[in-house]
Amino acid sequence: MATLAEVVQLAERAHAGQVDKLGVPYVEHLRAVADGLAPFGEQAQMAGWLHDALEDTPLTAADLLAAGVPAAVVAAVQAVTTVPGGDYQERIRAVTADPLATLVKVSDNAHNSHPDRTAALGAEQRERLAAKYLAARQVLWAAADRADVAAILERVNPSLLAELPPV
Repeated sequence: MATLAEVVQLAERAHAGQVDKLGVPYVEHLRAVADGLAPFGEQAQMAGWLHDALEDTPLTAADLLAAGVPAAVVAAVQAVTTVPGGDYQERIRAVTADPLATLVKVSDNAHNSHPDRTAALGAEQRERLAAKYLAARQVLWAAADRADVAAILERVNPSLLAELPPV
């Protein structure tokens, strides 16, 4: 079985040279998502590091399994992978069938919604993404334990804690 360090190296190699919409090395997004999952153990962190590998790199699920990535991690990565032409909200609902994938998507959504990341976007794109991510949060948060969501938000995007319904 691959170690967390080996998965980090795999993700860094796979995403080498990629940048996000702001020109920041894409690996920083992966690091933030994985960090949000640290309270849930190494397999959760592995899924965070690899969550975009199947859609943004040449890697396949078979490649991940061959590299020793645990099957549960690969399943979570597959669950959060965007299928071309698929409906986003439908995919979010499907993600909630896998508890690990749900946590990965909560962390991904929190980082994508971070004010530092959205501030540099144009107003129209910022508003469109804010609505998309809010709708996704409603589904994801309902499917996860409130304490788990709060733990992720505290690490990734504390500004979203105000949206978390009271206990």
